[in-house]
Amino acid sequence: MSDENSWALSMHQIESCSCSHGCGCQFGGFPSSANGGCDAILGWQVIKGHFNDLDLSGLKAVFVAMWPKAMHDGDGKGALFIDRAASEEQVTALATIFSGQAGGMPVEAIATLFSEFDGPIISDIEMDPQDYKSTVSISGVLETGQAPHINPVTGDENKVHITFPSGGFMWNDGFVGKTTSLKVEHGNLSFNYSDTFAAKAVVNWPT
Repeated sequence: MSDENSWALSMHQIESCSCSHGCGCQFGGFPSSANGGCDAILGWQVIKGHFNDLDLSGLKAVFVAMWPKAMHDGDGKGALFIDRAASEEQVTALATIFSGQAGGMPVEAIATLFSEFDGPIISDIEMDPQDYKSTVSISGVLETGQAPHINPVTGDENKVHITFPSGGFMWNDGFVGKTTSLKVEHGNLSFNYSDTFAAKAVVNWPT
């Protein structure tokens, strides 16, 4: 972490990507998507957080990314959207954190994986973080919805978790389901999926 900036964020993270169920990136480090790349929308709602002395609690942000191969291979395209409710100071703080300029994992590593990036883009973000039925949307730009897996025999909801006992890269325990929608249209960022990987977790950064 940067010596000049102190920050901490506890957040609801709504994660949807183009991988098949389970997401190969979570286990072997490589996407299990149809095209071998990673297209993703991540929504964050800050439960409690700060950047130096500035309170960031309650703020919302959305991150969109497209990587042609695995994340760690880089050459990604991305964008960061920050909710209009944030003040100018708070926008600067969140942009500094999510761009990796303030140091700290996982953002310090993620920030190095892009060849194109847009933002911060001030937007009206709608977000409903729920364990298996989260939603994120920006009207006319993006949306993602999540749903639990269904047992095909009984019709019951399958309550699935992925857990990293020693700690994961972004989260330690995720409520795992499937996407009902996963789409974006913004500049060079464009994709549209459903029935792919979805997870909801509470993250505490820096990890």
